[in-house]
Amino acid sequence: MPYSTNWKPTVPLAGTQPIAENSTTPQHPLGTVIQAVDAGSNANGMGEFVYLKGVASTVVGSFVLYSEDDYGTSLLAPNDIGQVAIAMSACVASQFGWYQIKGKAVGKVLAAFADNGNVYGTATAGSVDDAVVAGDRVKKCRGASAIDFPATGLAEFEIDRPFVDDALAA
Repeated sequence: MPYSTNWKPTVPLAGTQPIAENSTTPQHPLGTVIQAVDAGSNANGMGEFVYLKGVASTVVGSFVLYSEDDYGTSLLAPNDIGQVAIAMSACVASQFGWYQIKGKAVGKVLAAFADNGNVYGTATAGSVDDAVVAGDRVKKCRGASAIDFPATGLAEFEIDRPFVDDALAA
C-alpha cells in the first residue's frame, strides 16, 4: 500500500468523512482542521488535516496550494504564494476531501528525488523535486525518503504547515 488509508481522528467528529476518501457534497465545514493517528501498518504517527475543495487532475499525493478565502485548491505550480497541503484522495473539481498539513506525509515527486532534500515546486503541477528552483522552495517541508518509497513516483515528507512565498519574504 503506497500510503495509509487508516488515519483515525483523535477527537470524535460527528459523521467524520474518512481521511482517504472524497465526497461530492461537503461533509464538514470547509477549513475544518483535525488531528489523526495512522492506525495502519505504515506507522506514520500523528498528522493534521484540513478539509478543502478539490481541483481537476488531483491524485493521491498531489501537492496543492490552498486559500483560506474560499478553501479552494490549485495544483502547486511555479511562482505560487500561499499555504501548501498534500491530497489524501483523488479529490477533483466539485469534490471535497482531506489534505495533510502536518506530520509524516506521502507526496508526488519527480525523477531522482533524494532523501533528506529540500523541496521545490516544479513545472509539473502538483509534483515536487529537490532540484533548486529559485523562489519555489516549499518551506517547512523536507524529504524523508528518496523517490519510489513507499511506491513508484512517491516519497515521504516531514511537513509542518508548509508554504511557498516565491522568495518574496524571509
